[in-house]
Amino acid sequence: MTESRKTKPEVEAPTGPAPETLEITDVEVGDGPEAQASSIVDVHYLGVSYDSGEEFDSSWSRGESINFPLRNLIAGWQEGIPGMRVGGRRQLVVPPNLAYGPAGGGHPLSGQTLIFIIDLLGVQ
Repeated sequence: MTESRKTKPEVEAPTGPAPETLEITDVEVGDGPEAQASSIVDVHYLGVSYDSGEEFDSSWSRGESINFPLRNLIAGWQEGIPGMRVGGRRQLVVPPNLAYGPAGGGHPLSGQTLIFIIDLLGVQ
C-alpha cells in the first residue's frame, strides 16, 4: 500500500445523457512512471453511478489503496489507465459495455454507466 498525499475526490453531478464511449479526462497529470496494459497498478479510486451520483465503491472509504494487475479489471480501466503516469489523477466515464455489461447481467452495476476518479500511486 502506498499513501497518497491527495484527499478523496468529489464528483460533480453529470448532466445530459450518459456517453456511449469511454471518456478519459486527466484531472492532474503525474510525472512518475507510466502505466502499461501489462502493469500491476497501485491506485486509490472512487466510483459513482452516472445516473444517481451515488458512491458505490471507494478505496478512500476503506482507508487503503488497492494493488492489482490491470488486465484483471473491467475493460474501461484496461483501456483508460495505460498511459497514465504515477502521481496523476484521472477521471473515467465508463459505459456499461466496458464495465459490468447490460442490464440484467447479474452484477448489481450491470446496465449502469460508471464514473471513476483514479489516483495512480505506483506501477510494477
